[in-house]
Amino acid sequence: MAVGKPRTTEVNHMFASLLFNWVKDNIKREEGQAMAEYGIILALIAAVVIATLAILGGKVLAALQTVVNAL
Repeated sequence: MAVGKPRTTEVNHMFASLLFNWVKDNIKREEGQAMAEYGIILALIAAVVIATLAILGGKVLAALQTVVNAL
């Protein structure tokens, strides 16, 4: 190993320490986070609903048609 070149574990420890300090400093900041978080949650819920309807839509339609035909 070359002199003056940090070991991988030292670099990883330094990166983890910097990341931890960044998270610790920014976790207390709350300006504008609430609306962005609600928007992300709403988008995820909409994506799940759309995917569920796309996957199960035909099956639900067929089941309802079977019930209608039986009446």
